[in-house]
Amino acid sequence: MKHTTRHLLALILMTVLTTTGLSVPAVARPADGDIRARIEAVPGMRVLAERPAASGQIVLDLSYRQPTDHRHADQGSFDQRLTLVHKSTRRPMVLYSSGYELGPSPNRLTEPTELLDANQITTEQRYFGTSRPDDPDWSKLTIWQAASDHHRLITALKRIYRGAWISAGGSKGGMTAVYHRRFYPEDVAGTVAYSAPNNTDDKDDSAYDARLEQVGTTECREAIKSAQREALIRRAAMTDRYARWAEGENKTLQTIGSADRAFELAVLRLPMMFWMHQPAGGCASVPAATSTDDALYTWVARVTQLPVYTDQNLAAFTPYFYQLGTQLGYAQFAAPHLDGLLRHPGVQEMRSYVPRDIPLRYQPSAMADIDRWVRGHGRSLIFVNGENDIAVAEPFRPGNGTSDSYFFNVPEANHHISIAGLRPNEADQATAALRRWAASGYVQATR
Repeated sequence: MKHTTRHLLALILMTVLTTTGLSVPAVARPADGDIRARIEAVPGMRVLAERPAASGQIVLDLSYRQPTDHRHADQGSFDQRLTLVHKSTRRPMVLYSSGYELGPSPNRLTEPTELLDANQITTEQRYFGTSRPDDPDWSKLTIWQAASDHHRLITALKRIYRGAWISAGGSKGGMTAVYHRRFYPEDVAGTVAYSAPNNTDDKDDSAYDARLEQVGTTECREAIKSAQREALIRRAAMTDRYARWAEGENKTLQTIGSADRAFELAVLRLPMMFWMHQPAGGCASVPAATSTDDALYTWVARVTQLPVYTDQNLAAFTPYFYQLGTQLGYAQFAAPHLDGLLRHPGVQEMRSYVPRDIPLRYQPSAMADIDRWVRGHGRSLIFVNGENDIAVAEPFRPGNGTSDSYFFNVPEANHHISIAGLRPNEADQATAALRRWAASGYVQATR
């Protein structure tokens, strides 16, 4: 528990993507005239701050006024936060979807930006962070409304950045980029979606259960199951320690219901979290059945990130769980090896994470529609996943109607992947496609 709360939450809720290229202080500025003045002249755009930037760059923290409801623009608005890394109006633009709030380093250059030597905009998702109305109408948090935020932003800034636009994102940000393409396919020339789940049928989680029985070695899988059982066999000691920690940190567990419920939920999610985030060799860290309570609790707390389940930490991610419970869906894991040890039926439902005064009604057609578009009409899409990532047990896959698109797995990798991690020939193929789209915009290829 040495990391900050924000880092812990970003890690467990699938927001992390390996990227490179941090800004460093410098004085040189791009030769595009007064780009700050041009940005400020865009109706609804405000410059909040200018960050120190690498040579040849300007980094601006911005806000852009968005309607709460794109179908009724006169019925309220909010300011969507974004960060612009400007190099040149003659360079491509990468629109990077965070999927959540902006986070502490929105000016970090993503892999597509570096491959293309491009400008970059990183967006905060509607209703996350400060990008929400004062009194949010949760029914307006939909994938179409969020896609329309991006469409409106791109339309406004294409007057300045006239080169090819590329969209990208990791995990939920990758999902967000795909959803945007489904509703506004001509906004960008291509899309790179890293580690993006595609839960088309929220009632069928068999693919996730099957993936958990295939990943890694038999010995490692059995060791994880044994650790889960031990954690619940020693439930009293584990939950007592968890409750005492929460009290000492002035944290509460009212949303999920109790330390006991939260701990059981964490244990059920433990195998997914392990395979999503553990580095190579992580199996050696799994505690044996003979481990002390202290060793077992410390390992479970680290892998499952127990602080996440407190009310105070869940509050920042209420929009995420709301989306899971209304459109995106989420896996619930079968655990026959825990028979007789589970006390809380239904604890894996999204209702567990969301305050009861916020209504949840799942829309099963939303993700099925996205999947049909990808397979039947998608174009210029690159999907990159980790071979050992449980989160993408149900991945996006090009279909017979998809054109000029690619699906890659990074060998033996988890949720934190990159094009650079692919086999050399596949990395070359992905990079070539990305550069082709950026150089000429999208040109439809024969299937």
